[in-house]
Amino acid sequence: MSESLENSNVEVQITSDGSHTLFVPAIDETYHSTHGAIQESMHIFIEAGLRQCTKTEIKILEIGFGTGLNAFLTLLESQRQNIKIHYTTLELYPVDVEKAIKLNYPDNLSMESSALFEKLHTSEWNNEVQINPNFVLKKIKTDFTHFDFDSKFDVVYFDAFSPEKQPEMWTKEQFDKVFASCEQKAILTTYCAKGEVRRAMKAAGFMVERLPGPIGKREILRSRKISAENLSDK
Repeated sequence: MSESLENSNVEVQITSDGSHTLFVPAIDETYHSTHGAIQESMHIFIEAGLRQCTKTEIKILEIGFGTGLNAFLTLLESQRQNIKIHYTTLELYPVDVEKAIKLNYPDNLSMESSALFEKLHTSEWNNEVQINPNFVLKKIKTDFTHFDFDSKFDVVYFDAFSPEKQPEMWTKEQFDKVFASCEQKAILTTYCAKGEVRRAMKAAGFMVERLPGPIGKREILRSRKISAENLSDK
């Protein structure tokens, strides 16, 4: 699997909402739903995740930087809501920068922010970069399954490839690690609603709920880190 990703070429595809995704022939998987990349990411990570956090300074962890769409949507949301975001994202196989900056997300979302989208991709790895006054980005090139966290997060975007393609990413052991890195009342969202994933999250200590999915997907999962004293009525 890892060798397939390391050596694979990716192809740009148009999804049903007009936004781009990338297709990886070596593993027969796209980075986003073919029903719409932007609508999927907005539904799962912004509406079900970021917008449920009431803090005005938010630390976000993303598992899988990919095309940078989640980061771009989060940056735009931080501008609209005037909230400060510290965004840490882990990615072992970065998309080629020249290909990434040609993706049409600014065309669909905010042409005036196209320079910011490019900056997300061209900024240095493994160092904090101030993208704009509200948004600090730290991209870390690493294998999530062997990464040790040294900070706490308020929101987690869990956006790895599917359990069928990357089963090692979706285990209780990995969710244990994420749970330990979460602040109390932290929110984790993911597109994957498989029973084995839900059970692994619950076993790690998360309170897990099923939510209606975006177009083309029946359900997604949202998890919260809730202290034991607040669980009596759950």
